[in-house]
Amino acid sequence: MTQQPKHILIVGGGTVGMSAAIRLQKKLRAGEARITIVDPLPHMTYLPFLPEVSAGSIDPRHIVVPLRTVLRKCTVITGKVSKIEHASRTAWITDPSGNVETLSYDILLMTAGSVARTLPVPGLLEQGIMFKTVTEAAYLRDHVLSRLDDASATEDAELRKRLLTFVVIGGGYAGIEALAELQDMARYAVRYYPNITADDMNWVLVEATGRIMPEVSPKMGIYTIERLTERGIKVYLNTRADSLVDGNVELSDGSKFGADTIVWTAGVKANPMLAHTDLPVDQRSRLRCTSTLQVVGVSEAFGAGDISAVPDLSKIDEDPTATCSPSAQHAVRQAKVMADNTVALVRGKKMRDYEHKYAGSVASLGLYRGVADVYGIKVKGLPAWFMHRGYHVLKMPTLSRKVRIVADWTLALFFRREIVALDQIDHPKAVAESVRALESARKAS
Repeated sequence: MTQQPKHILIVGGGTVGMSAAIRLQKKLRAGEARITIVDPLPHMTYLPFLPEVSAGSIDPRHIVVPLRTVLRKCTVITGKVSKIEHASRTAWITDPSGNVETLSYDILLMTAGSVARTLPVPGLLEQGIMFKTVTEAAYLRDHVLSRLDDASATEDAELRKRLLTFVVIGGGYAGIEALAELQDMARYAVRYYPNITADDMNWVLVEATGRIMPEVSPKMGIYTIERLTERGIKVYLNTRADSLVDGNVELSDGSKFGADTIVWTAGVKANPMLAHTDLPVDQRSRLRCTSTLQVVGVSEAFGAGDISAVPDLSKIDEDPTATCSPSAQHAVRQAKVMADNTVALVRGKKMRDYEHKYAGSVASLGLYRGVADVYGIKVKGLPAWFMHRGYHVLKMPTLSRKVRIVADWTLALFFRREIVALDQIDHPKAVAESVRALESARKAS
C-alpha cells in the first residue's frame, strides 16, 4: 500500500520559516511530503538591515524576499494562523478578508517569531513608533525628514525644539543602530536647511538597565556610549520612561521634555498567537522545546527562532536552564537543524541536537563606524563597520537581494544621500480629500 505524503505546516514565513522551507524543498524527495507555509505577509524581511532602511542607505524592497519566488515547491498562504489544535492536527487560518478556514496537517513547524514588547507606559501606544517591520523603518525615515521640514517652517521656538528632539527607548542592537543611522542621515540633511544646524537637534537614548548592547562585552558597551556621547547624543542609563502622553516625555530620573519622535525598541516577546494553541509554553510565554527543536511532550511538532525556548547546550555546564538568545545568528542555524530533523522524522531516522556556541556580535554605529566582538576579538571603527556589512550581506537570503543591497551601497559612494520625505505614501488619498474639502467649503460659502 502506497503511503500518503506527510503534510508539513510551517507557521511563519520570516527568516526561520523561509530558510527551513527552502531546505525542506531541497532535501525531501518527490512524494515524501508536501509543504504549506502561512504568514500574514507575502514576504520575508531581513531585520538586521532595518536601521539602514530607516537611514535611506538601502531600498526597503531590497531587504524583503517574496516567499513565492523562492518556495516554488511549497504552498504559500497569505493569512494569519489564529488557532492551532495540535491534538487533532488542525489549524485555523484567517485570510486578509477575515474569512476563516481550517487546515489539516501531519507535522507542525512553529516559526512565527516575535513581536515588539510593549509596557504599560502612558502614551506609548499613541506616540511610540515601533521598529520591527520594513514599513515602520521606511515610515520612520520619512517622519524624521518631515520633522526637519516642519521645524524649518515654524517661528515658534518651543515647537521647533520639540520637532527637533528625537528619542529612542531601548539600548539593544536595534535601538543603537537605528539611533546612529537616523542621526547620521539627519545631520547630513540639515546642510540643506539654512536655519537649522546639527546642534539644534536633540538626540536621546533611554535604557532601563545599567548598560547598552548586552550582547557585547562591558568595555565595548562603554566604548559605544563614548562614541554616541561624542556625537552629542544624550544617554540615560538605569532610566525608565514613565510617561509619553502627547509627546511629553517624563523619565524616572525626573527629566521632562517634549519630543515629536519617539522610537520604541525596548525588546521583543514571543508571538502572542501561542496563547491560542494547545502547545506548552514557559514562564516567558515561549514555546518549550528540546535540544532537537521538538516541542516538549508533543509528537510531530517543532519550534525554532524567537518564538521558542531552546536549551543552550553550549552553556549547559554553567547553567542547565539557559536557553538560546533571540538572535539572527541562532535563528538561521536552528532553521537548518529543524529542517534536517523534520526530514529525519519523515524517514524514521535519528534526529540531532542543536548546539551552537555564540560566536559574537557586530553592530553599526552609523556610516563608517561600528563595533564588533567576535570570538573574543574586539574591533572598533571602520573595520567593525565593514565586518557588520559583510556579515549581514552574506546572510541575506538570495543572490538577487545580495546584489541589490551591494548596488545600493556602491551607488551611495558616488551620489549624495536622498533626503526626500515621501510621507504622503502613508496617506495616498490625503491630497484628493483636501481638494474635496476646499470645494465643499467654497460651495457652502
